[in-house]
This record gives sequence, structure tokens and C-alpha cells, in this order.
Amino acid sequence: MTNDPYAEMAAHLPNAVTLGGALITMVEPHRGHERAYNRWYEDDHFYSGAMVGPWMFAGRRWVATRDLQSLRYPADSPVAQPVTAGCYISLYWTIEGHHDDAERWGVIAMRDNLYPQGRGFDERTHVYTAFSYFAGGVVRDTKSPLRAEHSLDIGYPGLVVQVLDPGEGGDREALARWVLDEFAPGQLAGSPAAQCLVFYPKPLPQPRVAGTPEVANIERLVTVLWFLQADPRSCWARFERHGDLVAGVGKGSVAFCAPFVPTVVGTDTYVDELR
Repeated sequence: MTNDPYAEMAAHLPNAVTLGGALITMVEPHRGHERAYNRWYEDDHFYSGAMVGPWMFAGRRWVATRDLQSLRYPADSPVAQPVTAGCYISLYWTIEGHHDDAERWGVIAMRDNLYPQGRGFDERTHVYTAFSYFAGGVVRDTKSPLRAEHSLDIGYPGLVVQVLDPGEGGDREALARWVLDEFAPGQLAGSPAAQCLVFYPKPLPQPRVAGTPEVANIERLVTVLWFLQADPRSCWARFERHGDLVAGVGKGSVAFCAPFVPTVVGTDTYVDELR
């Protein structure tokens, strides 16, 4: 037996390298504060608010320049109002069996430590921020050793974020299963998209971190992430059709669809292209 918390954590099971959940956070820096936000997030928050925490094993930031924002739909999205809101999004993966532990650490670190130390950033608005459970993933090349766990470390040049809504009284598990079993395999075939990962977002823990409002109807939504081996501008016509394709099966609707490219770490690249 030991009283060393680090030894206890190192031996804590389950500890297989298996994706269990995610923190997905889409944020809009306030006008005039874009550069300061980018530096705060990249220099401090990406690490102190997430990556140094236990059971979080991968992370990556993405950005939508104004031309990418103009491609988003639907115009009356219930997720982002206006639909162009949320020019930065960060994705973090957590280990299966410890997703709730990672969530608890993250909330406490921000709410009770970093914000009181003055290491928050008030000139921003959370548009779509939620911890989420992993529902499953699909890879285009089924013979490849590629796994969901690799997705944030590959260096994909494009990402498409979708939020699907089965509607009031709808079945989000049935919607997610349709995406994984039918929709994603068909859409990945012959496309620049190499992976599709599906998540169930969950309500934020209480009390919430300051400035993180609850997403409306969060408990019924499905988040779908498409990882691209190409710039999303070059294949956006494929994703423009998803709204009609999803609606056509009668299981729900696309409540938000948006393309992103990765940020360039250690620079302020794209900051001047947000407005």
C-alpha cells in the first residue's frame, strides 16, 4: 500500500489507450480581442486548463477564417447565433473509464484555481462547449491501422464539425448508430475525409465555470467530426449535401455544419482573417 497519489494514479485502472470522451469547445473571441485571446489560449489555457490534467491524452485547436465561416449552414442554426459565431474550436480526447474524472479536474482547475488567479479570459463567448461521451468512429480505409485515438495527432489539414438534432422526442442513439453504420461509411468512401467520429454531448457539471452557458437541448444532440486530408474549401460541396441527406432519412436534421483548418502553433496566423 502507498500514500503516494502519483503512484496510485499510475496504477489506476482502466488505463488502456482507448478513447472514452472529449471536451469540445467552440468559442468566439470578442471583436478587438482576437489576438489577445489567441495568445492566452495557446500560451496558457490549452495546457493549464486541459492538457496537464489527468486522463486527457490528446488535444488540437482549429480556426475558421471569415471565408470558412461564410460556408456554414443552416443560416438559422440553433447552435450558433449567428451561424458565423465560434471562430475557434478545440478538441481534447479523454481515456475511456476516466472521462468523468477528467471533466471534474477541468472544471475544478478553471473554476476554483485558474480564474481566481486571474488566468481566465472574459472577452470571449462560448458558443458550443460540452464534455461528450464517445459513441464510435469510422475510418475510410478499413485495412489501415488508423484508430480514433490517433485523430488529433495526424496533422489533418481540415475538419468539419456537425451537430445533429433528432428533434423533440427523437432517438439520438438511433441517429448516432445510423451515422456510424450507414451514413459515415458511404460518405467516407472515395472522399478526402479519412475519419468520422461521433459523440454524445452532456450537460455541463454544476456549478458551471464562469461564462460557459448550457447549450440548448444538449442532452439530445449528436456531435459528428469529419477529419479531412484536404482543405475543406476543396470539398465543401460534399458537405453541403449533408443537410438534405440527413433530413431525407427522417431521423433528424443538421443543426450546425462548419469547416475549420488547424491553427499554426506558435504564431498568430489567421487572426487577421477572422472578421
